Amino acid sequence: MSSWSRRRARALIGVRLVTSDAHAGLKDAIAANLPGATWQRCRTHYAANLMGITPKSMWPAVKAMLHSVYDQPDATAVNAQFDRLLDYVSEKLPAVAEHLGDARADILAFTTFPKDVWTQIWSNNPAERLNREIRRRTDAVGIFPNRAAIVRLVGAVLAEQTDEWAEGRRYLGLEVLARCRLTPVEDTGSEVGTDTDTALELSA
Repeated sequence: MSSWSRRRARALIGVRLVTSDAHAGLKDAIAANLPGATWQRCRTHYAANLMGITPKSMWPAVKAMLHSVYDQPDATAVNAQFDRLLDYVSEKLPAVAEHLGDARADILAFTTFPKDVWTQIWSNNPAERLNREIRRRTDAVGIFPNRAAIVRLVGAVLAEQTDEWAEGRRYLGLEVLARCRLTPVEDTGSEVGTDTDTALELSA
């Protein structure tokens, strides 16, 4: 049984949003196991993808314009600024313009949710930071005597993260989560299925 199937077997239902990179296997798994979920393409991973096809001399300007899209106060302004970005690159960098146009619905999926959660849902940076910390700890040890040893170490790292969020601060407050549950998700073309169950789940 795949990890996604195991999650579904544990009654992971009502997922409204999944944030990840554009790995084809992840997208297929989301489509197969989380019907009704909107897919948000991680803005950090997307920027790295876009940089790969942008001339080095032009990347600072394109990067600044892309970041300005996320600085807007509401969904209308976000889309208007994205249009300006497309206008900026369409003549000089047609390949970049095409790349942006193809990814538009996926990287702007966050705008269908309340602005209060935008910074938490438009990337999976927290999960990436946790993965880096796990790699740092395991690299420091080097060779583990058995599977139980690495499970203990990784489990301790995850327990520390749980305690930090449980005792220090909430990643998503209950009030804003309740408003997310009432937010209709429009058909942007990046949704998977049509179910509109009322819960928000973030996944890397």
